[in-house]
Amino acid sequence: MPDDRVTAPPSEKIRCDACPVMCYIAEGRAGACDRYANHGGTLVRLDPLTVIERGAPAVAFLDTGENAQDWDGDVIQGARSFVTAVGAGTTYPDYKPAPFIVSQEVQGIDMVTVVTEGIFSYCGVKVKIDTDRHIGEERSPVRVDGEMIGHVMTAEYGSKMLSLGGVEHLTGGSKKEGRVTCEALLALCNREPVEMQIDGGATLVVQAGHPPVINGAPERLMRVGCGSATIGMFAQQWQGHVDEVVVVDDHITGVLTEHEAGRGLDMTPSGIRVAGRRSTPGRYFQVAAPGTGWGGTDIEDPLTILKPADPKRAWAGLRLLMISTTGEQAAYYVLDGDLVPQPAGMPPALAAVAERIAENCEPSLCSVLFMGGAGGSLRAGVTENPVRLTRSVKDALTHVSCGGAEAYVWPGGGITFMVDVMDMPTNSFGSVPTPALVAPIEFTLRREDYGALGGHVDRIRPVESVITPQIRRVPPREGEPDPADRENFRWSRGRRG
Repeated sequence: MPDDRVTAPPSEKIRCDACPVMCYIAEGRAGACDRYANHGGTLVRLDPLTVIERGAPAVAFLDTGENAQDWDGDVIQGARSFVTAVGAGTTYPDYKPAPFIVSQEVQGIDMVTVVTEGIFSYCGVKVKIDTDRHIGEERSPVRVDGEMIGHVMTAEYGSKMLSLGGVEHLTGGSKKEGRVTCEALLALCNREPVEMQIDGGATLVVQAGHPPVINGAPERLMRVGCGSATIGMFAQQWQGHVDEVVVVDDHITGVLTEHEAGRGLDMTPSGIRVAGRRSTPGRYFQVAAPGTGWGGTDIEDPLTILKPADPKRAWAGLRLLMISTTGEQAAYYVLDGDLVPQPAGMPPALAAVAERIAENCEPSLCSVLFMGGAGGSLRAGVTENPVRLTRSVKDALTHVSCGGAEAYVWPGGGITFMVDVMDMPTNSFGSVPTPALVAPIEFTLRREDYGALGGHVDRIRPVESVITPQIRRVPPREGEPDPADRENFRWSRGRRG
């Protein structure tokens, strides 16, 4: 909400105080954020306020008193409108109430949703990349346009993880680092592709909801499990068709006849020996260096991880299958008289199991979770006593959502939350050149609880009054003339002023 220059003669600029940049915006132009513009001397919001008509999350509050109602377990409450914070505007400076504090009856209970867009300097994204391929060493810098915007995190089961953004990259480095970081975060959160380079590792194209592109090649499948797990799942289907199976994996390579699964099927030990560090029977670590080859290793020929076969156990004619954890790489061999594996045609029964492994692999995708801390601006926009909001969230009296999407609130102090950007409306995020991201956040609670935590109850208005053509105008402060008395404004996106 702007200051005393919210309205001005068309020839003058308007100062917008929706963020710390404090743009002076000329007629027909937008501010640096491209979110607010000067239209005929009135400050207007360019992007629409998003109202979800169906499928909006809502908290079901159970009442055991005289107003108790039956609840069917549906927390979606799809029949009602839900005013999200996408396009709502900010509360800067901090003491101002949230742009929209909306009341609505839900199952006979008077609910309040406080809607605002937060300016987040303390924010970033966690990126999950479904792949076994090596993208870079843990803690390696991740760069965009040569600027470090984050680092590689610990790998998870079948996925690589990145931590990008954060206040140190947004404000703690050079101006270019902050700008590049902000632009990359904004694109990722709005589900756009971002190309990045990992020091000593791969070049990636990451886009939420799409397969990762690693060194120019799109990934297809997420592994069904580690080498040991793959042995356990498919051992019975291999029995009788092959004498030994080695599942190549960067983390845990499995050997069928040594593995408990093979022993349980009374399979004869083959004498096939695998390089690497033996963990437990049939499970090997560090069979090769990490890479983009078989099973996330650096090998292209699977035989390179084998030691010479044990002549006391192996035999000529032994049938050997080497396969990766996605089934995409598979090779069949038969041992000759010198116990050396020789390539042979893949039997149909083994090809069918390789296809079954691939069938059980989920599609490889990139997941982007926005993470931010709701600080002073957000909480002061809800209540004059901000700590009460924090306590209300921790006590599960207040439900936190982002653009109508379910948000996970971290335990401990403050309101630190995460949300999957794929659950949010398109283009939910904006930015300001401080630099910082602008993200929607909603707090929903009973009206009586809102009053108890010291909320801005005098600013509550019914949802029907919000969903009107006039909501894009930024209202003037108390005592100033209302531009709505002059005309019903329409506008298009202008240039920066």
